[in-house]
Amino acid sequence: MINRREKELVQLMKPLSSPIKIQEFLDSIPYNATKRTLSPLMVMTERMAHCMDGGMFAAAALRSLGYPPLIVDLAAENDDDHIIAVFRQEKCWGAVAKSNTTVLRFREPVYRSLRELAMSYFDLYYNLNSQKTLRTYSRTMDLSRFDYRDWETTEEDLGFIGDYTFTVRHYPLVTKKQISSLSHVPKYLYDAGFSGADIDGLFKPR
Repeated sequence: MINRREKELVQLMKPLSSPIKIQEFLDSIPYNATKRTLSPLMVMTERMAHCMDGGMFAAAALRSLGYPPLIVDLAAENDDDHIIAVFRQEKCWGAVAKSNTTVLRFREPVYRSLRELAMSYFDLYYNLNSQKTLRTYSRTMDLSRFDYRDWETTEEDLGFIGDYTFTVRHYPLVTKKQISSLSHVPKYLYDAGFSGADIDGLFKPR
């Protein structure tokens, strides 16, 4: 039986009738620079999200459209990891995400594998030192495993889901030799990526 908070979430998500509309909503709200990890309902009510709670929000919104609530962790070196909610259309993968940069967000469902999808972020994934930092991607994680914790509607901090992402299998995107020869990000791309970023929410690299 659906409880009051679940009904509230259903009503709030009704306008989000496609993956791109979910992305547009996430783009419209401020970046959550706090350490709290918000449930999808709390994202809707507090109108803010960082990449973790934004990814979970997108997974819940995609679930309301009939997709499984799947996330993938993009793991980085000397940088924040990034959580994307993934979905499939016509056997191809796409993604919805909240990011403090302009370039790590939506991906059209045109990628034939998760690795292809992850690689679409590679050249655009960089830190404040202009270093390209993406290293691995995880297998998909189905958030329905946390339904017993009411992850979509709880007021509880969902940091435990973030902890879980570190325990699942990750796959390398580049070799050590390739890493040693990576070029730095050009200024025009650096400036475009961090345009409008919340400085307090950015990873401070070594």
